[in-house]
Amino acid sequence: MDILMSEYRKKRVRYNKKHVAVVAGAGAGILLVLILVVILVRSVFFGEEKDTEVAAVQVLEETQKPEEGEPLEDADSETPAETEDFHVAADVAEMDDEEDPQEAESMNEDGAGAASDISAVIKGANETGEVSYGIDVAKWQGTIDWQQAADSGVEFAIIRVGYRTQKTGIIMEDPLAKYNMQQAKEAGLQLGVYFFSTAVTEEEAKEEAAWVTGFIAQYPITYPVVYNCEGFQSSESRQYGLDKSARSDCAIAFLDYVQSKGYTPMFYAAKNEMQGNTLWDTDRLTSRYKIWVSQYPDVPYPQTVSSSYSGTHAMWQYTSQGTVPGVPKGVDMNVAYFSYSQAAEAVDDTPYEAVEADPEALLNMTEVNEQVTAKIEINLRSVPSTASGDTIVGKLKNKETATRTGISSSGWSRLEYNGQKVYAVSNYLTTELDYEAPASAVQPASIYQPVNEAVTAKKVTNLRSAASSSSDDTIVAVLHNGETVTRTGVGSNGWSQVDYNGQTLYAISSYLTTDLGYVQTSPDTSVYTDVNEQVTPKIECNLRTEPSTANEGTVVATIRNGDVVTRTGINGNTGWSRLDYNGQTVYAVSSYLTPVQ
Repeated sequence: MDILMSEYRKKRVRYNKKHVAVVAGAGAGILLVLILVVILVRSVFFGEEKDTEVAAVQVLEETQKPEEGEPLEDADSETPAETEDFHVAADVAEMDDEEDPQEAESMNEDGAGAASDISAVIKGANETGEVSYGIDVAKWQGTIDWQQAADSGVEFAIIRVGYRTQKTGIIMEDPLAKYNMQQAKEAGLQLGVYFFSTAVTEEEAKEEAAWVTGFIAQYPITYPVVYNCEGFQSSESRQYGLDKSARSDCAIAFLDYVQSKGYTPMFYAAKNEMQGNTLWDTDRLTSRYKIWVSQYPDVPYPQTVSSSYSGTHAMWQYTSQGTVPGVPKGVDMNVAYFSYSQAAEAVDDTPYEAVEADPEALLNMTEVNEQVTAKIEINLRSVPSTASGDTIVGKLKNKETATRTGISSSGWSRLEYNGQKVYAVSNYLTTELDYEAPASAVQPASIYQPVNEAVTAKKVTNLRSAASSSSDDTIVAVLHNGETVTRTGVGSNGWSQVDYNGQTLYAISSYLTTDLGYVQTSPDTSVYTDVNEQVTPKIECNLRTEPSTANEGTVVATIRNGDVVTRTGINGNTGWSRLDYNGQTVYAVSSYLTPVQ
């Protein structure tokens, strides 16, 4: 009986709702007819020139328009709002696209510490309340080793997929978007994406959202799809002069479209833009979507436990200068106050077309066509990096020639050699094909006293193809404390010959020891992000055997502005840089160094 009564009540409720809807619909219809009659009478008797059809449509739109701040339809409503289908194409952007509206450096904020609350926002599928940690990336981070990043503890990645250009308003694909999504997925990370918008109308915002949802359809997007819009106060921005209500309408149009396609929408902005509805209708956005705030305290998370932004937010970007293994450049780091128990399925199960990493990402190669030779001898590499000896595919000797097809201000040249595309350090190449190598460059074999003994590094040292530290390109491998090689010769020039995997290489003798149990007095356990760049002191800087100023005895040299050394690693947590100085690994305070322009 209780079951029958329950069914009766349900039917009665449905009948009452239907009856009310019919009456309301009839009333609206009668009201509309009366309005049309009034318009026609005014047009005929008062000589108004306003087109009656247009006027009627405008009145109808006004009667259907929801009140400002009206909440979204109830989550249990039977039919979601319809969205218009767009068919949008975009070109792949150049790495140095001057029309890219997003700056490489993010906004910075001061302050530290207020609790955050995300309970007001509807959760996505498989979402949990567990905190998760991730990074957001774009083309500026270069070619990322995503497996390294995943192994370091990164759990999710928010990847920029594209942007609308600053002046011309064209949608462009981030040149590394597909590679980043594919490799991050293969490394086991959960994916989210963001789009950098310069939309000036709701129609443009929907167009952007349509392009994004189409572009990511073949990928398992678990974390939110984010609307990012910055720089609109600049007179150079096509959004300049757009008020906060219109900007917020664009964001809502984008995010509603994203939600209609089954993705979790999220809005990103800086604390100072959102606090107190300063530059966005924050209350309106917060009532609908997850909020991602950027606010950079002087001391990063977790020492600073929470953002100083007092508004509701689901994710906090706490630095733009994070150091993550596998990421060549400083990176935005984030703490999300949610996670997902499992990855989402791709909307479109059609396999995506795999893409390869672009080895020239961030190099900004200038195309040339000229013959070059080595000043002495130089390694030819499959990628423009000296980080690994595995990339060496050949050597170019003095008087041998190759065709240079590209040259970068970063110090690398692209060559064509025996039909293969390779890379070499530009400083050790010359267009003087009859260039004579200086006699001092040749190391006489007689200076090495033959020995046969196992050695290890006291700490860490480079193994080089020549007994000289004048070229970073001679670095073939790195020997760490505890790893052994066979020393075959000790030279009066301060260098040792060693056998490394069947290859004769050279290392500075003072950084080797025959004590295979040698223990470092101050082992460096910090994690460094590998880089390869030339730096010089801003004024003056000490070089030390360990990343600490506690003992003046660790100072091995002092360099001054204009002296150039190679930085091989950066630790964003400790503030130290790892350097190569005359074949020795040394350390310096990062804030005292600047890249060589």
